[in-house]
Amino acid sequence: MSFSTILSASLEGLRAEFVHVEADLSNGLPVFHMVGYLASEVREAGERVRTAIRNSGFEYPPKRTIINLSPATLRKRGASFDLPIAAAILASLGQIPPGSAENCLVIGELSLSGGVKKVPGILPIVMKAMEQGIQACIVPGENAPEARLVSGMQVIGVKSLRQAAEYLRTGQAPEGAAQKEDESFQKEGGGADCSKEEDILDFSELCGQENVRRAAEIAVSGGHNLLMIGPPGSGKSMTAKCIAGILPPLDIRESLEITKIYSVLGLVDEERPLIQKRPFREVHHTATRAALLGGGTVPHPGEVSLAHGGVLFLDELPEFRKSVLEVLRQPLEERSVQISRAYGNYRFPADFMLVAAMNPCPCGCYPDLRKCTCTPAQIQAYLGRISRPFLDRIDLCTEVSKAAYSELTDKRKGESSAQIRERVCRAREIQAKRYQGTDITNNAALKSSDLKTYCRLKDAENRLMEKAFEVMDLTARGFHRVIKTARTIADMDGQEEISERHLKEALSYRMADGRYWRK
Repeated sequence: MSFSTILSASLEGLRAEFVHVEADLSNGLPVFHMVGYLASEVREAGERVRTAIRNSGFEYPPKRTIINLSPATLRKRGASFDLPIAAAILASLGQIPPGSAENCLVIGELSLSGGVKKVPGILPIVMKAMEQGIQACIVPGENAPEARLVSGMQVIGVKSLRQAAEYLRTGQAPEGAAQKEDESFQKEGGGADCSKEEDILDFSELCGQENVRRAAEIAVSGGHNLLMIGPPGSGKSMTAKCIAGILPPLDIRESLEITKIYSVLGLVDEERPLIQKRPFREVHHTATRAALLGGGTVPHPGEVSLAHGGVLFLDELPEFRKSVLEVLRQPLEERSVQISRAYGNYRFPADFMLVAAMNPCPCGCYPDLRKCTCTPAQIQAYLGRISRPFLDRIDLCTEVSKAAYSELTDKRKGESSAQIRERVCRAREIQAKRYQGTDITNNAALKSSDLKTYCRLKDAENRLMEKAFEVMDLTARGFHRVIKTARTIADMDGQEEISERHLKEALSYRMADGRYWRK
């Protein structure tokens, strides 16, 4: 048999597309020719594959070799086609029985010695294979734990081309390469953490700041965006890092979705691939738009997608370029990022909670005019870097005051993160029951059309909001965000109905932005 086909896959953003690797060997000049809309790294596979086949002990007679990667309209990138190309060649030479690779997906990079190296994006590829009824996947051994996160799929982790060929020839997996029946990477506590443990602080270490603690708890309970304004050294950054310790746990669906994003970028842990803790991403103010949103010649997820399901922390908010902050408006509203290129559209999930911190002026002392050395023009220019449309997407804006000496020297510890997290989880459980059967994950994800169903107000509450709407000059978006925040405060109190007290507290978190950004 001179012709054979091996099934492989290519990544387009987070989406996997099947690729049929076809090999045809015939008599003629000994050339190696590859076609199929290939990137340069795929074209280089010819030299790697031929050398790997010879160094693995297989015969490779001088024949005319034509490799086609179908469909021809799909751009193929990366080194993950090395192993399927080698397998297709061996099948064409008769060194692998015809039909042995039927209903089996093969993926992996080859070294010149014939070893199989790990490749990024294994999880979305195996998930796609599972959806399409593929029975087995041959993957690099280093990627095998990640591939085995997909339950029900037979995963064969190989370390060399010879092991892959042996499995296709005999149907017997090499020792230690097959998935064990009792092996599971979905057990509680067995997952990786995409935020450094040493960076997570406990709320018991935060001195005073009761109003900030309360705002942080409300924000996390409902998945709301939070902005903290205060002088340098008042504890804004510390509060943000404490927030990482009160985030609710992930369910298996969320864990796999987050792990898939990290898999595409090659950021998963080899031994514990499943991410079971919500991400906390801290971005420096020198970040570009592409770094935040994603993109590039070959679009890849950015920080907003890496923070999916968790927290995106922007410290020194006005120091970010205004054009960079403005591109966050669409992800904050749509909870996804759409990137368009001439050859296709890419959608990356971006359902994150934004936590931001800033000084009220360049010197940090405003509105204390006795200490502030900034001119009114400097203050307005500084605050003007944050636009009103961006502020409108912030649910809670709170002031952080300088800690008093008595609070700094008080030996009594405040409430711990574990205690706060228990209340957060209870509030999230209430929301999960309320929105069961819908695509709503928390109160912050409610659309304006959902408010009449889940956030009904009585006459007294309606009158309060009508007055607040006029006095505070709220926009429609700001009005809806106050209602959603009040819904969260009611859930924290265990109340089904939103009361005036809940609305007043929610409105209080819109006061600070009005104080600094006067209309």
